[in-house]
Amino acid sequence: MKEIIVRADDLGFTEGINYGIEKSCRDGIIRSVGIMTNMPATQHGYDLIKDLPLCLGLHTNICAGKPLCDPKEVPSICDENGNLKRSSVYRQAAKEGLDFVVLDEVIKEIEAQYEAFVKLTGDKPHYFEGHAVASEKFFKGMEIVARRHGCDFLGVNFNGPTPFRNSLLHISMESMGPGYDPFESLKRAAVKDYGENGYLMFVCHPGYLDQEILNVSSLTMPRPREVAMCISEETKQWLKDNDIKVITYDDLP
Repeated sequence: MKEIIVRADDLGFTEGINYGIEKSCRDGIIRSVGIMTNMPATQHGYDLIKDLPLCLGLHTNICAGKPLCDPKEVPSICDENGNLKRSSVYRQAAKEGLDFVVLDEVIKEIEAQYEAFVKLTGDKPHYFEGHAVASEKFFKGMEIVARRHGCDFLGVNFNGPTPFRNSLLHISMESMGPGYDPFESLKRAAVKDYGENGYLMFVCHPGYLDQEILNVSSLTMPRPREVAMCISEETKQWLKDNDIKVITYDDLP
């Protein structure tokens, strides 16, 4: 039997996203969920899924909503209104070869989000990764905080495997691509041979669209399509027919 991870990111982003993730977990194939702990809808999202047997991670967020720290303490990642800088700002800086994140500041915000996760769930994150920002200082900050608390940091590498514990994880995340079909994407990725200690990590962002997500996110229509894929009987039957089991990060050696 082949084993894969199918993960949902963004719990807490908006209530619409939360409902879609709950549906994808309760009636679908999602077993691992990343929580954004700084958003107004975080408690709402956790209350929807807290009774389910899920692997919960910290989906560390420095580009949506407000920081948990005082914005004056983390000015490098905040705009003039005290909101976290948008992901588009980070992308533009990356194109120019810049990383404006101040390490000590981002560590402070990551620590605050970690503490909020523990308060919310009563447990440490079972994996520790980041939302939508390519910043080496952000990645370094997450790794520092994760190690400080004995958590497993999960980096991201689209050009090869990502080490995690004793495994090598191969990411598939095509939701921003043209003509994205979640089911076809899953099938293509799931049948590949990832070698010894290699596992597919299929990352999706299931959710239902509300006005709030339409206002703040460029990722829209793929979200409900991923809900539909996750709960589809066709998807479940295909996994069964191909002897593929969805596991969690907790199941990895």
